[in-house]
Amino acid sequence: MNYKQSLLLLFAGLAIGIATHAQTRKTENLIIVGWDGVRWQEIFTGVDSSIMNDRAYTKRSSAMRAEFWDNDPAVRRKKLLPFFWGTLSQQGQLYGNRALGNKVDVANRFHVTLPGFTETLIGFADSTMNGNVSVPEKNTNVLEFINNQPAYKGKVAVFATSKLYDNILNVKRSGLMINCDSEEVARPGAAFSLLNEEQRLSPQLFGERLDLVTYFQAKEYLKEYSPRVMYINFSETDNYGHAGSYDWYISTLHGQERLIADLWNYIQSIPQYKDKTTLLISNDHGRGGTKDHWTQHGPQPAESKEIFVLAIGPDMPAVGEMGNDQQLYQGQIAATLAKFLGLDYVAEHPVMPVINTLFKK
Repeated sequence: MNYKQSLLLLFAGLAIGIATHAQTRKTENLIIVGWDGVRWQEIFTGVDSSIMNDRAYTKRSSAMRAEFWDNDPAVRRKKLLPFFWGTLSQQGQLYGNRALGNKVDVANRFHVTLPGFTETLIGFADSTMNGNVSVPEKNTNVLEFINNQPAYKGKVAVFATSKLYDNILNVKRSGLMINCDSEEVARPGAAFSLLNEEQRLSPQLFGERLDLVTYFQAKEYLKEYSPRVMYINFSETDNYGHAGSYDWYISTLHGQERLIADLWNYIQSIPQYKDKTTLLISNDHGRGGTKDHWTQHGPQPAESKEIFVLAIGPDMPAVGEMGNDQQLYQGQIAATLAKFLGLDYVAEHPVMPVINTLFKK
């Protein structure tokens, strides 16, 4: 065999390998939910009896106990989050149960919202940040990177309750379709007109629109414009945590899990998305792990760094709850999101490695 023939065989082998990889990767669409201020403790063990039974935090403890309590944490977490512990645990992966030694931490030193969601989307902890002081993020984020790929140009959409996202994603530079805070959706159609009116007339309990409005705006955009990538942010869990209302924190957590289930069931009913979509859910920071500190987060209490990652999609092993000793970081999510779409996220800054256990070998 001569040199030319050897090269031809090599390139043919590479082409076959690339084609095989393309055939085995089924994810064509990506949905990400950024869930502000949710504790891993409720995700993995359900309602906390010490907080539930303290009237300083829970006014309707009897009703909460009747709806969500069981002595077995595996039962009560399913009562609180039936989609996560039904569909997700059967078909996806759940990381962050520290009782099993499975740890996910933020790498930034602040443990508050803006650095957390920024770390999630740029792929590393930016040491130049100043807590929640909001300025346009100088680093390229993974959604911007995906949007700059020819196959995804104009097919990435962001709907966020938090007003921070214009700066987290640097809307002026990135050119992403971002709708956040109380911005109306500037799209034609009766549905968007109604949603915009609902937004104008709804109470702004924490100075921002309701998460429910954010969700239905995102869902309607999905119906009308079929984005390949969608990012949705919910904020009310964090707000109710700061308000010290465990009643509303738990009620909101339960209700928004129903929204996530509704979205997943909807996309599984559409040929473009069915069995071709990966969903990833994570939070920006944790909260204090005890009754006296659950309302707080920041450099202290230390548990504020503790987060979780939940995912479901056609390209991951259906392992369910991860029970092995493992240490993951928030910054690994960015490169992982790109890899779901068969992309290698590269930027002008460091990028943490992919969470490889989310992918079939």
